[in-house]
Amino acid sequence: MKRLFDVLLALIAAPFVLVIVLIFGILVRLTSAGPAIFRQTRIGYHEVPFTCLKLRTMRIDTPDAPSHEIGVTAITKVGRLMRGTKIDELPQIWNILIGDMSFVGPRPCLPSQTQLIEARRVQGLDKVRPGITGIAQIAGVDMSDPERLAKLDATYLDDMSLKADMALIWATATGAGRGDRVARP
Repeated sequence: MKRLFDVLLALIAAPFVLVIVLIFGILVRLTSAGPAIFRQTRIGYHEVPFTCLKLRTMRIDTPDAPSHEIGVTAITKVGRLMRGTKIDELPQIWNILIGDMSFVGPRPCLPSQTQLIEARRVQGLDKVRPGITGIAQIAGVDMSDPERLAKLDATYLDDMSLKADMALIWATATGAGRGDRVARP
């Protein structure tokens, strides 16, 4: 049922998302060097790596590291706007359609975040598709505290339902949470 909900919602949202991604993709290309779409290997369902898509919010010379380890100066002006409104996440509709992600689940982490991968495995979160949003993101908890993040994300397993997913999607769409923290210089 969850997968069917994800696909149907993604198909309904796709035309609107495509327009927004095109507009912001053009803004990214006009204001900074490099591609508009950022591709990064993340850990997914059953710990299988996949390519996660986002609108690029950082300079192209930014190291491949978790956001909380990157300096705020790496974020472009358009990137600040997109991160604040979560528009940078919209290309992940494609990840949902092909089955790599869900709308709701733990945020996908990098392969280098081994502590978080292990903490999630202990909580049983490796058996859940990663999501664009989730309980920890709404609560403003980022990936800098792997144990806390995994425990909070695991509370989703107790109430995983269409109703819970709709509430988390609504909370995200109306501005709850602050997204991934970025280190100060």
